[in-house]
Amino acid sequence: MRAIILAAGLGLRLQQPVGEQFPKCLLRFDGVTLLERHLQMLDAAGVDDVVLALGFQPELVEAELKRIGWPHKVEIRLNPRFDLGSVLTVHTVADAMTSGGDVLLMDADVLYDERILSALVADEHTNRLLIDRDFEAGDEPVKLCLKDGVPVELRKQLAVGLEYDTIGESVGFFRLREETAKRFAEIVAGYVDSGRANMPHEEAVRDLLLERSHVFDTADVTGAPWIEIDFPNDVKRATDEILPVLQPLVGAAR
Repeated sequence: MRAIILAAGLGLRLQQPVGEQFPKCLLRFDGVTLLERHLQMLDAAGVDDVVLALGFQPELVEAELKRIGWPHKVEIRLNPRFDLGSVLTVHTVADAMTSGGDVLLMDADVLYDERILSALVADEHTNRLLIDRDFEAGDEPVKLCLKDGVPVELRKQLAVGLEYDTIGESVGFFRLREETAKRFAEIVAGYVDSGRANMPHEEAVRDLLLERSHVFDTADVTGAPWIEIDFPNDVKRATDEILPVLQPLVGAAR
């Protein structure tokens, strides 16, 4: 199983002061960067094949990797047009997406409990989505809608009249089987070739789901704390609300 961590973006919505900007995966909570937390939990879950997609200030992330001293090799892929959408970043790691085995596609800017990752990696050879039914309605969350257990929508804005029986927020992590990852890479390449490289990669995941050519199961992680960090208030919520209720990190990679 291979983990691909998307950490290329500028993080403009975080509103860091000009001249003091840095990749969001280097945000520290209780003295530990998001990147180090990712690696520690992947190590504890038995995932030691990691590809890191970088773009903005990659040298800072590479320096953090050296400081962490994770005992496994981390492959680096660079997206020089990191100012565009995450579809292009995923396209940058297409070789890792299609080189065999299950793939975990993970946003780097998420502070999460180990129960989130445990739900993602459980069982063998499956396509999996994560859903949190306890979410704040609004324009920002990416909604995952199910009907009879089948995904019928994955978007921030839902179409009027959409039929579903379950709705929640999609955690920014996806698990793809080998053949599904290859098809996903083809869809992403189509976005880039047709001039839609500025799109979020969730749109390509949505296309994959709605093709119905690959079966996905959905793990319900409602109650397990997590937060995607996009805005300044998210940093405060992560510190005040999420961090205190996370299960202690185990198997620290030093």
